[in-house]
Amino acid sequence: MEIVGYIASIIIGITLGLIGGGGSILTVPVLVYLFGVEPMMATAYSLFVVGTSSLVGAFPKYKQGLISLKTAIVFGIPSIIGVFATRKFIVPAIPTDVFHLGDYVVTKSILMMVLFAILMVAASVSMIREKKNKTISTEAEEQKFNYPMIILEGLIVGVLTGLVGAGGGFLIIPALVMLSKLPMKMAVGTSLLIIAAKSLIGFMGDISTHAAKMDWKLLMIVTTLSIGGIFIGNAFSKKVDGDKLKKGFGWFVLVMGVYIIVNELFLKTGSH
Repeated sequence: MEIVGYIASIIIGITLGLIGGGGSILTVPVLVYLFGVEPMMATAYSLFVVGTSSLVGAFPKYKQGLISLKTAIVFGIPSIIGVFATRKFIVPAIPTDVFHLGDYVVTKSILMMVLFAILMVAASVSMIREKKNKTISTEAEEQKFNYPMIILEGLIVGVLTGLVGAGGGFLIIPALVMLSKLPMKMAVGTSLLIIAAKSLIGFMGDISTHAAKMDWKLLMIVTTLSIGGIFIGNAFSKKVDGDKLKKGFGWFVLVMGVYIIVNELFLKTGSH
């Protein structure tokens, strides 16, 4: 299973390189099902893998002038506060046995995986759906910031990232296009920088509590393979139709999300 896990780690990076996001949604399932990492720890590892990979992916975008630093700061600060507070205070406060349904015990790890799977299903729908609005600007309009909405959305995305360890690019990119009038390519680049900052700072919130239990060797191998995948993905992205790829990947994520929900809620005997 470890070999499959290493291959999957490269695929995470390739997906990030090809479609500018979505790969992070695979990180937690790969860690839990292929490497046998406990779900809570997997969300922490995922923050590091996703954060580091996104940071590497953001460099070429920055050189191409496809990152709006002002937008990254306005959206990123509430997002970073949300993710750090969630990892430091909310996640540790969730009890091991969350609630009982008759004889069935919903544990913290089951809750985390189901929350994650719901996010996967939501992400897959946004990937599969045809974009009705083909007139999304490719030129830089004058930026208009809807500050209250950007700050609120940043905070919500931060809390979600903190809970399930996913980058949330599928939530950030539409928000940047609609709320700060960024052209699509700019939104993708800016979202990579935001994901990198909030994921890595969220991970800092974990180090203080979990450092001794972390398998640093596994974490470094998965991260390195994922970064290698980004370069492969970037090379392929010039030859592959991104929209078709995104749709296919969306269906794959949908199937994975449904599988996790069924597996956690119905195939397991309550607690694990």
